Amino acid sequence: MKILIVLLLWAVLLAVCWPLALLFLVVWPVLWLLSIPFRIVGVVMEALLALVRAILFLPARLLGARHS
Repeated sequence: MKILIVLLLWAVLLAVCWPLALLFLVVWPVLWLLSIPFRIVGVVMEALLALVRAILFLPARLLGARHS
């Protein structure tokens, strides 16, 4: 559904201002490539926070506390 909305918005942009729509087609892959390192950092930070949370809650889990 998200892809359909993006395609529809791009088609509207193409009808309104075709040079901007073509520029968007050229710039979008470059921006996607530039965002890859930030995505990797986000995944690593999420995993690190999950590890810290698991370590902090380990004593409670060992003592048999129920997770609600």
